[in-house]
Amino acid sequence: MIEYLFSQYKDYPTYEITLELVAIIFGLWSVWCAKKDHIWVFPTGLVSTFIYAYLLWKWELLGDSMINGYYFIMSIYGWYHWTRKKGDVEEFPVSVTINKEKIIAFIIFVLTLVFVIIVYLYFGKFTSWFSYVDTFLTAIFFVGMWLMAKRKIENWIFWIVGDLISIPLYFAKGYTFTSLQFLVFTIVAVYGYLEWKKILQQKTVPQKIV
Repeated sequence: MIEYLFSQYKDYPTYEITLELVAIIFGLWSVWCAKKDHIWVFPTGLVSTFIYAYLLWKWELLGDSMINGYYFIMSIYGWYHWTRKKGDVEEFPVSVTINKEKIIAFIIFVLTLVFVIIVYLYFGKFTSWFSYVDTFLTAIFFVGMWLMAKRKIENWIFWIVGDLISIPLYFAKGYTFTSLQFLVFTIVAVYGYLEWKKILQQKTVPQKIV
């Protein structure tokens, strides 16, 4: 079983395996902080996404590489957004999306999908089913990260869907460590949704939770 899971790494450079493990550690730390609605979700995420943006480009998963570049930028924005306060009160607490934000999320999804398809066509990378899945996955994660930066509970739904797709994708591609990471991400994302839901339920003003 061990050989089946990790034999893909026998021809990989040691530094790539090391970088992948470091990115995974910081990625798991970041998701755990997100679950706890803790600001450290962003600095830990910056480390993980920077490394993955580099590795995924080398692995020719262009969409996922761009996802992580986007994560890096959005982590900086989210870090700023989450720390904004009016006196001692958070200016942007955990909340649900309004109709206007749902429309924006849909536009982000469509534009991302079109852009990644163009990139794959330009570089001639539509050579396997991985590429087609990667384009769809990129759009899902773009929306998820935008919603997280906005501190919207629906971000967890996008993470759960994207993580479930990523598990077999990365395993089939030969990146077992990363595949296992997404398995853990899925579990944490489910608990993250439930925890943020409790935060909303504890507020004095009732809100409809999806």
